[in-house]
Amino acid sequence: MEVGEQDAFVASVESIFRPGSVFRKGYTDSPRNRSYVIMNNVLYHLHPVKVKRHAVKVSYTLCLGGLSFFLFILLTVTGIFLMFFYRPTVTDAYANVQTLETSIAFGSLVRNMHRWAAHLMVLSVFLHMARVFYHGAYKSPREFQLGDRIILLLLTLLLSFTGYLLPWDQLSLWAVTVGTNMMGYTPVFGGSVKYVLLGSREISGETLLRWYVLHVLMLPFVIVIFMAVHFWRVRKDGGISGPL
Repeated sequence: MEVGEQDAFVASVESIFRPGSVFRKGYTDSPRNRSYVIMNNVLYHLHPVKVKRHAVKVSYTLCLGGLSFFLFILLTVTGIFLMFFYRPTVTDAYANVQTLETSIAFGSLVRNMHRWAAHLMVLSVFLHMARVFYHGAYKSPREFQLGDRIILLLLTLLLSFTGYLLPWDQLSLWAVTVGTNMMGYTPVFGGSVKYVLLGSREISGETLLRWYVLHVLMLPFVIVIFMAVHFWRVRKDGGISGPL
């Protein structure tokens, strides 16, 4: 390799590890520009340059945002375990749940961890929203975070509700019947929404399959995107907000 080619190769390698884009030189290496890189990157925010003193104190809010994220990770891990032993069909769904409870090692434990983590996540996200209103953390310059939090709350409720049908027992069937009938009374497009959710005029195997896909694929994917945006905006807007 000639000297000129070697220098070009070293420069390209340095540009990869230098803060900024892989395809350009990026920021000059200085403390100020390092802060800019971290504040404007979704991934780097996990290790910020500095945090406010109150953000690392243990308070009565008990880090509700972090707790909600931990419960989501727990739901993901236990949900993957449950997917190995569950088939979203009318003939197999309830039998799979019974087999999981009685014949699979740690099956009952994992299923109950998944169920209780879902309940606790709904509670922690709701309390997190209450804390935001109580502390006024939705005011300037955090207006964007309020809309993001509301969407995350709605997605959490939908994630919990779609999982309600999967055991395919009488409790889940009647709960989904009541819920979809309520959606059917929505003005203008209620009937269309109900039909899309059920896949037919009433609860059937199509409903189970649709809600399974929503529960394990679509809703978690959308939640991950909104959580990444939310965490990034929290850091970009100055970190975790304190009481007024």
